[in-house]
Amino acid sequence: MTLEVGVLGYRFMGKAHANAMARLPMFFPDAPAIERSVLVGRDEAALEDAAERLGFDSIATDWRDVVADVDVFYNLGPNHVHAEPSIAALEAGTPVFCEKPLAPTLDDAEAMAAAAREAGDDVPAGCAFNYRFVPAIQYAKTLLEAGDLGEIHHVRGRYLQDWLVDPDAPWSWRNDEEMAGSGALGDLGAHTVDLLRYLVGDDDLAGAIERVSGHLETFVEERPVEDAGEGGDPETRPVTVDDAYTAQLAFANGAMGTLEGSRFATGHKNDHTIEIHGSSGSLRFSLERLNELEVLRAGDRGYETILVTDADDPYVDHWWPPGHVLGWEHTFVHENYEFLSAVADGESFAPSFADGLAAQRVLDAIERSDQRGEWVALE
Repeated sequence: MTLEVGVLGYRFMGKAHANAMARLPMFFPDAPAIERSVLVGRDEAALEDAAERLGFDSIATDWRDVVADVDVFYNLGPNHVHAEPSIAALEAGTPVFCEKPLAPTLDDAEAMAAAAREAGDDVPAGCAFNYRFVPAIQYAKTLLEAGDLGEIHHVRGRYLQDWLVDPDAPWSWRNDEEMAGSGALGDLGAHTVDLLRYLVGDDDLAGAIERVSGHLETFVEERPVEDAGEGGDPETRPVTVDDAYTAQLAFANGAMGTLEGSRFATGHKNDHTIEIHGSSGSLRFSLERLNELEVLRAGDRGYETILVTDADDPYVDHWWPPGHVLGWEHTFVHENYEFLSAVADGESFAPSFADGLAAQRVLDAIERSDQRGEWVALE
């Protein structure tokens, strides 16, 4: 059976996922056969161009005409269009893969997760936390589950970028609360929260995140609008989301955590760093060196840098000889392989909408903590 795939969105994430779909039959021959059937957006001319470049058979300007007629629906649009099309697809029995954060608000995320529960496990609903599928992260997960780090004491996660440092950088939907929900908190923090839940959220490690204390900051209050017209000062729009955030976490088993995310960290392009310290060892990971994992075990005098590119490392046997490193785009191939395989087999998929909701609850608590100036407990 060939799965007909409909995709909403054709810019950054649309390109990333379309590239992944195109690579699957070449490198993952056991992946289900798919057809990039229809690409969905509002601008018909731009859609036609994108469909030709990204390998889609047809276009549609209304997702309502698509969600019930395809075998799989990818929602890669801006955050504010995650909820309604995804829920409609699930109600039609169509599996959904939605980009992160799951929704701009906790209420929307709750509704999406409820729709996924009602659809059942044989209708997979996945949230696109692609960094779970970095081989080095999966290797780190095996070390933690094996108890190599012992009792978890400290968990640190930071995600730093600098693409908004220039105050004249143009306004986009990512700067608007109605469309994005939040700024660096949702855009970057969602990834970090999900990775920490994935790595140490088990009951025999750090456990669940129970309390948070958050601080959000906006450094530039308004930004120019591109192509705003000729003559005079350029039109500007207000920035209604955070440019940076920090947070402290308290885990169920007593571990302490810190989070940081910024789109104003000069000199950092896509620096997602995870550090975990236990009673018997520690590990460090940076997305900017995503083929490497730094590990310290009991008795070591310092960290060992492990190149996670051997054939027996997760997913690596599908690619190149040992030492021939993978890149950012490969994480999308891995997650598409796992999600589409789950669809073909009628099985559940993780990270699911429930995982997206769990991350959203942490983000919401951090935002409420900043507003109140106090620690906030998660339900």
